[in-house]
Amino acid sequence: MKLVFKLLRVKQWVKNLFLFIPVFFAGRMYDFDLLLHTFYGFIAFSLAASCVYILNDLKDVKADRIHPSKKKRPIASGQISSSAAIAIMVVLFFIACALAYFVDLKFFYLVVLYLGINIAYTFKLKQIAILDLFLVASGFLIRVMSGGYIGNLYVSNWLMIMVLLLALFLVTAKRRDDLILSKLMGTEVRKASANYNLVFINACMTMLSAVIIVAYISYTLSAEVITRIGNDNLWYTSIFVIGGVMRYMQISMVEEDSGSPTKVLLKDKFIHFTLVLWAMAFFVILYS
Repeated sequence: MKLVFKLLRVKQWVKNLFLFIPVFFAGRMYDFDLLLHTFYGFIAFSLAASCVYILNDLKDVKADRIHPSKKKRPIASGQISSSAAIAIMVVLFFIACALAYFVDLKFFYLVVLYLGINIAYTFKLKQIAILDLFLVASGFLIRVMSGGYIGNLYVSNWLMIMVLLLALFLVTAKRRDDLILSKLMGTEVRKASANYNLVFINACMTMLSAVIIVAYISYTLSAEVITRIGNDNLWYTSIFVIGGVMRYMQISMVEEDSGSPTKVLLKDKFIHFTLVLWAMAFFVILYS
C-alpha cells in the first residue's frame, strides 16, 4: 500500500485544498454540510489528479530513471509495473468521475476539463515554454472554481486573479529549480527548459512576486471587500503575505530548493508560521 500511495502521490493532494478556498472566503467554515460536500469533491479531484500523476510517470519513465529524485518513483524504479499502474489509473479514473458526477454536474465538467488539459499537457503542450506555466497554473484556477460550484458560492475576480498569480509564481520557481538541476546534470530535465534561462526566470519571479503583493493589498482595500466584511482591517494580513513571498523567493534564489512547492509547504517552518498567522488573522477579521 505504501507503494500505491507513493504512486498516487498522496502528499500532493494538499494542492486540492484549494477547493476549500471559496468556503473560507465566503465565511462558511461553520457550515458542516457544505464542508462535507466539498470534502467529497476534494476526494474526487484528488483521485483525478492521481490519474494525471500516473499518466505522467508512464510517459516520462525513461527520463525519470536518470533524474536524481524521480528515479525513486514506483514505475521508474520498477517497484510497480507499467501494466499494474495502468490498471490502477483506469480504476481511479472511473471512481473520480463517478464521485464528481455525484457531487455536482458542473464540478464533473471541471474535473473532465482538468483531465483533458493535463492529458494534452503530458503528451505535447508541456514542451511549449510559457504555455506550460499557464497550463499548470490553470489547474489551481479549476480547483477554486470547483469549490465555488460545489458550494454554489460566488468566486470573485479578485480571488481568481490572486490564485492565478500565486500559481504562476510557484510554477516559475519550480522551473528555476529545473534549470539549476539541468546545469548540475549536464542535460535538460524537461524540453521546455531549453527556452528558459536564469535571467528570464528570475525576472519573471520578481515581477510576479511584486504583482501578487500589490494585488493582495488592493484586494484588502477594495470597497467591495470592506463593505462585505464591515471593516477595513483586512490589510493587516498583507504583512504575512509579504513575508511568505519573500521567504519563498529566498528558498528559490538563495537556497535553490524550490523544486517541490508541496515539500516547501509541508516542511518549511517559516512558511508554516506565515500561513498560520495569515489564516488566524483572516479568520478573526472575517468571522468576528
